[in-house]
Amino acid sequence: MPSAAPDAALIARFAADLDALLPPDAALGLAVSGGPDSLALLLLAAAARPGRIAAMTVDHGLRAAAAEEAALVAALCAARGVPHHSARVRVEGSVQAGARTARYAALGAWASAEGRALVTAHHADDQAETLLMRLARGAGLAGLSGVRARRPLGPGPDAPLLVRPLLGWRKAELEAIVAAEGLVPVRDPSNADPRFDRSRARALLAATPWLDPRRLAAAAAHLAEEEAALARLADERYAVTRADDGGCAYRPDPIRALARRHLRRLLADEFGATPDGPALERALLALERGESLCCADILCRADAGLWRFRRAPVRRTS
Repeated sequence: MPSAAPDAALIARFAADLDALLPPDAALGLAVSGGPDSLALLLLAAAARPGRIAAMTVDHGLRAAAAEEAALVAALCAARGVPHHSARVRVEGSVQAGARTARYAALGAWASAEGRALVTAHHADDQAETLLMRLARGAGLAGLSGVRARRPLGPGPDAPLLVRPLLGWRKAELEAIVAAEGLVPVRDPSNADPRFDRSRARALLAATPWLDPRRLAAAAAHLAEEEAALARLADERYAVTRADDGGCAYRPDPIRALARRHLRRLLADEFGATPDGPALERALLALERGESLCCADILCRADAGLWRFRRAPVRRTS
């Protein structure tokens, strides 16, 4: 017969992982889809933080069964005394990217309105998949740091925190917690669709035993520490001289990784420009060579040891 709660050792382990990210009295908003990972999160959090949690399920409108699945999650929450909220969202653009954007917009708005930190069920296998996907795309240090255990969910001081206390847990552990409760989780067929990069990464991990997801997740955590240290150093060494004509100048840092970060920050902070990675790299290379170019409608030129920037004039057409 199913137990009333997960094993006490698992609850203690989860509580310790959560305490490393948030104060014990923090109000938590759980993202619960009904899949095995988020159901395990619900069970662990309900046992570790009774009275401190609420849950939300997002219906992307992509599958006919989604509304029924949200109702099942609501019933599970009601049985455990957990407040539950459902939201239907509209997905635009590509399916997976659009669904993620819509989902986090809804979850973030809910968490902010409720005064809660948003908690998701990302685990070590997810982190390993993310690392492989970003390696395949040629990502830099920031990308290879994977998903963060804790970060603001959006700009501004009022953005809710997003925390992921299960990054040190394997998916099989979470599946076992749900099975021990006698629950049947939702299975999203898109998770096995080979058209998606994540599904292919998942299949590669399953077929390659020496690629240990826990060790890959640990590597991402180490890279995240290095990324944070580099970001702090970049902040300390960032300096821009502004001109009366609206332009600015920057003396490039001798450490190229810092110069790249400073260039990205300068274009964003001074001009509101956010070029993609390849465009930023082209601008960096051109400036290092002493060349001039236009990047995201910003004129960039190297001049006597400085990099100078100003907005490109508006072109007139007859």
